[in-house]
Amino acid sequence: MGSIASQISVWGNGLAVRLTKPMAKAAGVVEGTPVRVIVRPGRIVIESETEPTLEEMLAAFDSLKHGGEVMGDAPRGVEAFA
Repeated sequence: MGSIASQISVWGNGLAVRLTKPMAKAAGVVEGTPVRVIVRPGRIVIESETEPTLEEMLAAFDSLKHGGEVMGDAPRGVEAFA
């Protein structure tokens, strides 16, 4: 969806940015979705803090970057009896 123009509005004693339904859908957020707000001079970034699914984590795994299999050795200790 890219960059969309919006504006800051007054909401109670604070300020707010309204997300339209298409914006929320494109970002994959719904009411109650936890977000992280990063503030820098002249810049505000809102990122979803949803936990990645197992499928997303496996898709992002790069065996070359992460040194191959994590448990490449035989089970030891209590693991050997599981």
